[in-house]
Amino acid sequence: MDDDSPLGFFLTLLSIPVLLAVPVWVIALIVKLLSVALPGRRPDWRLDLVRWSAWMAGWAAVMVYLLGAGAVGLSVHESSSGADSTPADECRDDFPPGVLVGQRASYVPLRFDCVLADGSTHPSSPAYFWLNAAVVGLALATVLLGVTAGALSERLRGTAAGTDPVSRAG
Repeated sequence: MDDDSPLGFFLTLLSIPVLLAVPVWVIALIVKLLSVALPGRRPDWRLDLVRWSAWMAGWAAVMVYLLGAGAVGLSVHESSSGADSTPADECRDDFPPGVLVGQRASYVPLRFDCVLADGSTHPSSPAYFWLNAAVVGLALATVLLGVTAGALSERLRGTAAGTDPVSRAG
C-alpha cells in the first residue's frame, strides 16, 4: 500500500477523536479506582470491577489500535504527497541513497516498512512492534477478564441459591 487509500484516510481521521478520548479514559479509570478504594462501595463491587475492567481493557485495545493506525496512515500520506516525499522520511536516515526503493504499509498488523533494493524490508520504527504487542495484550486481558467476570457471576449466583460446591465441601 504505497498510496493513500480510503481505509487509511478513515483510520487517520478516527485517530483524532481517540486522542481526545484518551484523557477521558484515564479520568474514568482514576474515578473508578477511587470508588473501589474509598469506603461505602457496593456489596457486589468485585464483580462490577471485573466487568468494568474488561470493558476498559477492550476500549484501551481499540484506542491503541486506532492511534497506531492513524500513525501508519499519516506516514503513508506523507510519503505519497508532494515533491521529495518518497522514500519516506522515516526510512531516509537509516540507508544510503540507492539502497532504499520504497515503503510498504499494513494496518493488520500495524507497520510501516522500508523496502530495500534487494527486496527485503526494514521496520521504519520499533514503536509499531510495541503498539501491536499492546493491542494483543489488551485484547487478551479483555477476554480473560470477561471469562473471569462470567465465572464470578456464576459463583455468586450459586452462592445466592445455596448450591455453591465450595461452601458445601467446607
